[in-house]
Amino acid sequence: MIVRIMGEGQVRLDDSRLTELNKLDEELTAELEGGDEAGFRRTLTALLDAVRALGEPLPADSLEPSDLILPSPEATLDEVREMLAEDGLLPG
Repeated sequence: MIVRIMGEGQVRLDDSRLTELNKLDEELTAELEGGDEAGFRRTLTALLDAVRALGEPLPADSLEPSDLILPSPEATLDEVREMLAEDGLLPG
């Protein structure tokens, strides 16, 4: 799967890694719902760091269609709330 981190670029991530990332997605969703700014910032950073570590960056000039779009590290609570699906940022 191709994951885009807004403002950074794309990463190729094996679908099997979603299970690992869903725990962070669930934490992030709970922090958003509770308005926990510090927890949100910490978990968003951890989620993006995990995607970067587990995935393989695509070349900057690559224009693959993204299967998943994640917010930038600077995104606000409100911006990420607008991006959320029923089950969080990640499918599953």
